[in-house]
Amino acid sequence: QVQLVESGGASVQAGGSLRLSCAASGLPSDYYYAMGWFRQTPGKEREFVAVLNWNDRYTVDSVKGRFTISGDNVKNTVFLQMNSLKPEDTAVYYCVATPLFSGSYGYLRASSYRYWGQGTQVTVSS
Repeated sequence: QVQLVESGGASVQAGGSLRLSCAASGLPSDYYYAMGWFRQTPGKEREFVAVLNWNDRYTVDSVKGRFTISGDNVKNTVFLQMNSLKPEDTAVYYCVATPLFSGSYGYLRASSYRYWGQGTQVTVSS
C-alpha cells in the first residue's frame, strides 16, 4: 500500500517560515520517483507548487525566491522550506509522487501525478 505522509503544517504569521516534510512508503520499486507539492484553497483547483525530478527542480513563479524544494528521489522523501510566508500561501499542501519524467511532461498538471498524500494545512495570518 502506497502512503505519502506529510508533516509540518501549522499556523504562522506573515513573514514567518515553515518546513514541510513528506515521506513515501510502499512505492513500487520499478521506478525512481519525482516528488513534489501541490496546494489547494476552498473552491479552487489544486495548484502546482514545486517538484524535485532527480537533479531538476521546478517551482511556480509565485513562490520563487521564497520556497525551496529538496529531498531524495532514492529515499522517497521531499521537503518544502517556505520562507517569507504570505496570507495568500494559506492552503492545504499535498505531497505528490510520480515516476521520474523527462522532456515536456506536464508536471504542472495535478493529473500527471500518480500518488497523493492526505494534505497538511498551512495558515498564514496577516
